[in-house]
Amino acid sequence: MGDLVPAPWGGYLVTGYDACDQVLRGRNWLVPDFAWQARQTRTERWEAVATQEMSGTLSRLNAPEHTRQRRSLGNLFDRNTLREMGPRIEADVTELLDRLSERIQADGEADLATVVSEQLPINTVGRWLSIAPEDYPHILTMTHNQVHAQELLPTKSQLAISEQATMDLREYFTRLVRERRDQDGDDLIARWIRTWDALESDREATDRVVYQLTMFVTIASLETTATLLSSLVWLLLGSPGRWEWLREHPEHIDDAIEEALRYDPPIRVNSRVASEDTVLAGTFLPKDTMVHVMYGAANRDPRRNPDPHTFDMLRRGNHLTFGGGAHYCLGAGLARMEARALLGQLLERFPTLRAAGLPEYAPRMVFHRVTSLRVAA
Repeated sequence: MGDLVPAPWGGYLVTGYDACDQVLRGRNWLVPDFAWQARQTRTERWEAVATQEMSGTLSRLNAPEHTRQRRSLGNLFDRNTLREMGPRIEADVTELLDRLSERIQADGEADLATVVSEQLPINTVGRWLSIAPEDYPHILTMTHNQVHAQELLPTKSQLAISEQATMDLREYFTRLVRERRDQDGDDLIARWIRTWDALESDREATDRVVYQLTMFVTIASLETTATLLSSLVWLLLGSPGRWEWLREHPEHIDDAIEEALRYDPPIRVNSRVASEDTVLAGTFLPKDTMVHVMYGAANRDPRRNPDPHTFDMLRRGNHLTFGGGAHYCLGAGLARMEARALLGQLLERFPTLRAAGLPEYAPRMVFHRVTSLRVAA
């Protein structure tokens, strides 16, 4: 249908790899921030509590505020940080796979998605932010419910669920930031508070920014990585011989991860708006036009990845799953590390692992989520 397809609700779907890449990297394409929302005539969606709250987070900010906040974080997951996190992630994987093994032995099968895939990211991020482990289930529930507001066309009932989850997230992380300020320790959140105290003269402004950063970094790290982990395992188990081949060729674990990212991206759609009159894929688009970058379609553009519907671990192809430009995913390196740790141990400990049924998914368009993946060994 072309690189640019009119959407039934207005705006355009961007499907071609090069056109999507141009939007993600182009300085004349912005995220739909508060200023853009204020210029819209149909405002019900943008006035929703959950939408308003997320619009203050890093993913919905444009320069110069986006630049300012991102610089304050530094390189969150540089090589040294990942190296330090690596042993604990490996230990977490071992513990989670022990649980998986116990469930399989007791019941004949177990749900990889809930026992392992959802737990590894919250363990990793929770420890990094020094969050109490007993709070992890509550954070996961709030995150699952909040993302409804980030769908393309959320229903009123979905927005209501998301609104309650957003209020719960605000209460939780506002309290967390207040506690860290009072303790004045050496944890990551306390260091962010001190960084922003040096940038802001208003303590309330500091606490608001740190709350938004902490909440966003937490929830952005959970569902996406969990889905990558489950999808990766499913793609390897879903066709005869793949699991066995990768066990015999573990040097291609990273290749398998990149192909899974290309083939089945955890986020399917991301929206941008034109900051000025522009031309995209040969089509004139006036200022403020919204376009939806279709990651899955871009990753399967045959002009970029020949035979795109085939899962090929030796492809060494290209994908846009982590985005591009100023909003490139902060946690890309961490997600890859978690996937590498899990897959490496799974291949070694479960040589005869097999799927015990088809994966189950949440009914969404934007945030792809595997809710269940039963496996046996």
